[in-house]
Amino acid sequence: MLQKNEIYEALVTDYTAEGQGVAHVDGCAVFLPNAIAGERVRLRIEKVGKTWASGKIVEILERSPHRVNRECPVAKLCGGCDFWHMDYAEETRLKAERVKGCLNRLAGENLEEVPILAAPDCHGYRNKAQYPVASKKGRAYAGFFRAGTHDVVENKRCRILPEETDRVKDAVMDYVNQYRVSVYDEATHTGLLRHIYVRRGAVSGEILVCLVVNGRKLPRAEALVERLKKISGFTTLVLSVNTKKGNAVLGDEFITLCGPGYIQDTLCGLTFRLSPRSFYQVNHYQAQRLYRAAMEQAGITKADTVLDLYCGVGTITLAMASAAGKVIGVEVIPQAVEDARENAARNGIQNAEFFCGDAGQAALALEGQGVRPDVITVDPPRKGLSANAIQAISRMNPRRLVYISCDPATLARDVALLKEKGFRLQSAQAADLFPRCAHVESIAVLSR
Repeated sequence: MLQKNEIYEALVTDYTAEGQGVAHVDGCAVFLPNAIAGERVRLRIEKVGKTWASGKIVEILERSPHRVNRECPVAKLCGGCDFWHMDYAEETRLKAERVKGCLNRLAGENLEEVPILAAPDCHGYRNKAQYPVASKKGRAYAGFFRAGTHDVVENKRCRILPEETDRVKDAVMDYVNQYRVSVYDEATHTGLLRHIYVRRGAVSGEILVCLVVNGRKLPRAEALVERLKKISGFTTLVLSVNTKKGNAVLGDEFITLCGPGYIQDTLCGLTFRLSPRSFYQVNHYQAQRLYRAAMEQAGITKADTVLDLYCGVGTITLAMASAAGKVIGVEVIPQAVEDARENAARNGIQNAEFFCGDAGQAALALEGQGVRPDVITVDPPRKGLSANAIQAISRMNPRRLVYISCDPATLARDVALLKEKGFRLQSAQAADLFPRCAHVESIAVLSR
């Protein structure tokens, strides 16, 4: 039995889904942050569970050639990024291995390798940021949560964000500190400002600023707007009213204080309107590569009807419209559906329809109406497909199913369930849309 605070020597052999290193001591798996596979380390046990333990590296005895000096000074504290301690080659290798391992272990596949679309740059790629705010000794500040906590780690310059995004954060915090705007306290459910949400169009350069507030008004809003107008690209300021307790960032009500309440950006040659709650991939360049790969593998013809479940603002749906006879998008968020319809009109696309509703229930309803899509594309949230969605997909009997996933484990689970319905996996590919972070996207193509 491992003992807390004791020092042990071990070899790091693998990684967890969250990017931590895995070592084994006396038959027990020990999870280590900032570790690299192949390193021999001395570690201190910090927590002991029944079948696992977590620890901290005390000394690296054999250093991996993939270890590098961190570019971010708060990388060990901030929970935003996971891999600044290793080179990008090792990061992409472990992400591709994770996708392959999940499909082989959970879906019964026997893949020798899974290719990965590596990003050309790890810097400034994120087009969206959500900064939680906090205060200490009378000074308010913003940053990102420490891993596994709601302690806010201040980060003056985030390496994976555009500089303009950090400038917005600094402008808001200058305003907050000058006018003594209260910041939210989770323990007491008091204070006004909860989060600073910033979205920037990678092509348009337009910036949407959304302040999440525990209330409905912002004091001296005009003073904040004047500050924001000095930042190139600032387009609109919105309040998101969130007076509920809990971890949800955005509320259900949005109040536009300046500008149109949305921004526009271009993806795959199409223009999209983006509201605060619109789903839009955070890495523009890699998203285009991901969608183009999905479209190529879908094998769509002009005779085909394509059903896109979890369509968001219609990015994939509308990108496929030029190749298909008809495209149908389904999304549960009403504002995103409204954006999708306007995006279709804005781009002059007339063979697209959008429906608001739960993907599984909507798919069953469409199936009941006799809709028989030739190709179905899905891009579900991290929890994967619902049972209703899998049932409807099976009954619709498409020629091909293109599954874009942000979680290899739920992808593999769903592939296994779809195989029970008569589908087979044709191909799988990983795509790194989150350099320096543990998440990885993937594309799986299934057919009958």
